[in-house]
Amino acid sequence: MFVGITNAPRPYAWGSTTAIAELLGRTPSGGPEAELWLGAHPGSPSVILNPSQTGGATDLAAWIAADPATTLGPFAASGRLPFLLKILAAASPLSLQAHPTPSQARLGFDRENAAGVPLDSPERNYKDAFPKPELIYALSPTFDALCGFRPIDEVRALIHALIDASLRLEDPQPQPLEGLLEWLDSGLRETFEWLISGGSGVPTLVSLVTLLASSASLPDYTAELDTVRTLALEYPGDPGIVISLLLNRVTLAAGESLYLPAGNIHAYLHGLGIELMAASDNVLRGGLTPKHIDVPELLGVLDFTPVPVPYLRPSAPSTGVEIFRPDDQEFELVRIAGDSIAAVYEISGPTIVVGIEGAVAISGAESSTVVTRGGSVYVTPAERSLRFGGGGTLFLATTGSSFAENAGDRSREGG
Repeated sequence: MFVGITNAPRPYAWGSTTAIAELLGRTPSGGPEAELWLGAHPGSPSVILNPSQTGGATDLAAWIAADPATTLGPFAASGRLPFLLKILAAASPLSLQAHPTPSQARLGFDRENAAGVPLDSPERNYKDAFPKPELIYALSPTFDALCGFRPIDEVRALIHALIDASLRLEDPQPQPLEGLLEWLDSGLRETFEWLISGGSGVPTLVSLVTLLASSASLPDYTAELDTVRTLALEYPGDPGIVISLLLNRVTLAAGESLYLPAGNIHAYLHGLGIELMAASDNVLRGGLTPKHIDVPELLGVLDFTPVPVPYLRPSAPSTGVEIFRPDDQEFELVRIAGDSIAAVYEISGPTIVVGIEGAVAISGAESSTVVTRGGSVYVTPAERSLRFGGGGTLFLATTGSSFAENAGDRSREGG
């Protein structure tokens, strides 16, 4: 069954006022449009366009609850859609954040429930009992992000460059940066805790780094200084301004992707993208936000191991098809594009399709539909093999399976 779905964008303050509407061919709301959720998360379940198809259920969460066998197939026992697809448009930086492992999420959710913390409390860390690993695929020509702690030698080189710049000031003041180097001798965890807690000397350090970003010329660190200037405008005096120097700074080109597993500290800075994640809303914040920051809980979740930029490279099983799949997850993002699409994809579970351009016909084992720009459909597992035709660009969020080696060979569809 192909069931049309839609949703209203989430109006978070950091969202673009135009990017999502322009992508999908919609009329802008006039306010910020940060994220369009396509899925069954209770925070913003997708709306069913034709409830007569779903026994009267008006949103995807209600339909799944009423008929898990039809909607989820092999995932029916869990009673939940295992992924959430988002279109994300950041006009200004999001908060620094990280997400828990499965065990951390379960323990934290149970602990806060036992303590009687309301689910809608601003002091709540865990909104559900699930992890939230995620991938982001860049749609805009550039997509800027911070992601994971960078190698400590790179951090030291950047700080030494800032020290040299500070010595050229009319009033030289390298001491705060020299203090940061001393903290790094103790380790990234200790340095981060000192910064996020606003320890002795942190406000002075933040002020100095902000000043240098506005006055110094460091050709090797243009992106880092641009980031400091942007963050200082949005969150003046926030320790996250200095924390950004400890992190990988990356600019994705359109078509590139990152995978952010549990424990990876990150922040999206600017750009339009497709985000696919486990169906959770568990966020531990680490700066650049007026919202609640639980420092001890955050320290327990963060992975302080320095990592390279966590690019997620696609596989390309056939012409016009790219599959972005983290090795350790039950979800994958599939991009299908071309002027004359001829592909067959065999699904193993529920799937959500969103059209970005053109008009693409999709036929399955039981029914068919056409997805145009801005349209989205929920595909039940009974459709099994999806045959695509026409021209355009689609994204599929799915639990994964395989593409037929030959688009004309339907021998694996089961009849």
